[in-house]
Amino acid sequence: MNIESKYAKLLVNYCLELKPDDKVHIQSSTLAEPLVREIYKEAIKVGAHPEVSLDFRESNRIYMEHAQEHQLKYVSPIKDMIIKDFDATLYIRAPFNLREDSSIDSVKRKIRSEATNGLNQLFSKRTAEGSLTRSLCQYPTNASAQEAGMSLEEYQQFVYQACHLYADDPAAAWLRIRKEQQRIVDHLNKCKKIHYKSAKTDIKFSIDGRTWINSDGRVNMPSGEVFTGPVEDSVQGVVHFDYPSIYLGREVRGVTFEVDKGEIKKWSAEVGQDVLDEVMSLKGARYFGEAAIGTNYNIQRATKNILFDEKIGGTIHMAVGQSYIQTGGKNQSVIHWDLISNMKDGGQIYADDELIYQDGKFII
Repeated sequence: MNIESKYAKLLVNYCLELKPDDKVHIQSSTLAEPLVREIYKEAIKVGAHPEVSLDFRESNRIYMEHAQEHQLKYVSPIKDMIIKDFDATLYIRAPFNLREDSSIDSVKRKIRSEATNGLNQLFSKRTAEGSLTRSLCQYPTNASAQEAGMSLEEYQQFVYQACHLYADDPAAAWLRIRKEQQRIVDHLNKCKKIHYKSAKTDIKFSIDGRTWINSDGRVNMPSGEVFTGPVEDSVQGVVHFDYPSIYLGREVRGVTFEVDKGEIKKWSAEVGQDVLDEVMSLKGARYFGEAAIGTNYNIQRATKNILFDEKIGGTIHMAVGQSYIQTGGKNQSVIHWDLISNMKDGGQIYADDELIYQDGKFII
């Protein structure tokens, strides 16, 4: 069995759990055709109804550069139908060029974000209630390999290792991860407050009434994290994120937030201050929508790809902006942007004043 076929079986049967007559939308770029073909075949074999959309090189840049205001405000009835009526969606990241969108006009971007916000909110609602199954994964391309500082072959191995595709039975490997993470989630769901502490971070927040989620590879492939939504006005202190992060094709690094009663009052970045300023101007972006702990120890290096970087074993991350409804979070925004911090060198996590995590690993 080739690796694309193994990947497809994992995505269709474990991540999406497709059933006969399920309507599933598969979206990627033309670069991912080998994987898309295998997924399409596997979906047909289980009796589902797959629909495929493949983007071409610079399709979004062309649209954003030339679209007039009435076009930016237009919402595709096809996308509307998918989000309202389909049973599952799969997005496969397979970029041609990770900097294609870096020069898009910020005013146009804001108009487009506001136009699609309603559908994005519905997408969040349906996925939270379980009526729409979604999954996000990666197909290795030269652009992503170069961003990660690897050859294409090295990057392929990195992606497949992170997804446990070299295991004899990848689904069984993820089921074991699910079981171990559920033990952690069960403990955290009995707690009311969390304290992240490291050399440059000292931040506390309430999780009273909120729910921790076991991210076990079904929504994201790969996964390996546990996450929740902090009580919005409870976040207090200073948090520093040392890993690089990409926002719309632009790098931001060394971000520090000073937070008072949930609101980010001061912000700075060692690289990408202008990008950070832009993000902080967005509605809802000065409050946190997520707090999480990465648990995938098959990922041990940053690749400037949030799908992988936020899962790095031995890290925490927090997201500004939109909350996940299933956690009980209430913050709303057009953005959900994850920022990551290393905890392997002296980092600690306290839950209800009990030390539960030291130097990048749980000790409970």
